[in-house]
Amino acid sequence: MGVTFEGYPEISGEEINQALDFCNRQILHVLPDFTDKFQQAYSENGFYPPIANTDWTTGFWTGEIWLAYEYSGDGQLRKAGEIQVHDFLERIDKKISVDHHDMGFLYSPSCVAAYKLIGSKEGREAAIKAADQLITRYHPVGEFIQAWGPMNAPENYRLIIDCLLNLPLLYWASGETGDNKYRDIAEKHIHTAVANVIREDYSTWHTFFFDMKTGAPDHGATCQGYRDGSAWARGQAWGVYGLALAYKYTGRKEYIDLFRNVTEYFLTHLPKDLIPFWDLEFTDGDDQPRDSSSASIAACGMLEMSKYLEPEEAEHYRKIAAKIMKSVFDNYAVKDFETSNGLVLHSTYSNHSPYNTCNHCGVDECNAWGDYFYMEALTRMSKDWVLYW
Repeated sequence: MGVTFEGYPEISGEEINQALDFCNRQILHVLPDFTDKFQQAYSENGFYPPIANTDWTTGFWTGEIWLAYEYSGDGQLRKAGEIQVHDFLERIDKKISVDHHDMGFLYSPSCVAAYKLIGSKEGREAAIKAADQLITRYHPVGEFIQAWGPMNAPENYRLIIDCLLNLPLLYWASGETGDNKYRDIAEKHIHTAVANVIREDYSTWHTFFFDMKTGAPDHGATCQGYRDGSAWARGQAWGVYGLALAYKYTGRKEYIDLFRNVTEYFLTHLPKDLIPFWDLEFTDGDDQPRDSSSASIAACGMLEMSKYLEPEEAEHYRKIAAKIMKSVFDNYAVKDFETSNGLVLHSTYSNHSPYNTCNHCGVDECNAWGDYFYMEALTRMSKDWVLYW
């Protein structure tokens, strides 16, 4: 069954409750600054500045509010969540910064969550409109959803591995509307993505390009990993969680084997404390930043897939997730209001290298999805959670 990290401690039920209690208190503590505004994608010197609802990451903050509401039932959190859902409805109605594939990251943890938790009509309306926006980026030639950029530009004719987390929005929309067009596009994208972004050794490409005229696979590359042939840690984690969700929604058995192998690659490239560096090329002794967010994302994927496996294998992945989250809690989580207004330190948003094209920002900081998936993993381990995805 692969690596087990024998001898490593698992996070306890008491520690999970301690962690969720602090998350709840921290979110309530900063709520005055982040009800009519949203947290920036990454902190600066440990503290998020407030921003308008324009980035691809703002849904994660609203998701934290809903997770805290689930934990505590505090009416202040519900009210703040509803204010933010209204903002998301305005955003999709006015088409503010929505010409990209991240509709799932924006609308699943904010608006789908609000509909599932409190029956929010605005949440349902906004999320269906977001699904409609997402499918406008589908290319029948190649059968994939384009990540970003103008739709008729050959240099942008590509998908990225992250999009596997945007697809649950489409499955949800089909379930709500009875229209299978959303589901059909999601399934075609999944098939195209997993056929191309997973390499022979089960590491993953960040992005994969296709021929615009024929739809034929062209080449893999990276924007955010160290180099084209390396395994960007967060991309590998998106693969772990994305394959678990792909199996949940399609039931295709081959996705279980792919999950096992992609996950094993992730696990065998972790350093001693189980929290990856920003690229899996690096390990103990390398002078490189960590990406704690990747650890929580992968843990969520293992916890999700464990629901569909035989008991022994399911327990294997639950235990590994608990060991990873123990390290996040002990060594990376924020423990007081003075250190940060976020939840988890030592994440990396985008680290420039001589071999990639990305900007240098949010390195060794909190980031929005790192905080959100930390809370999601803890919530998954505390109860039988109805996922927002």
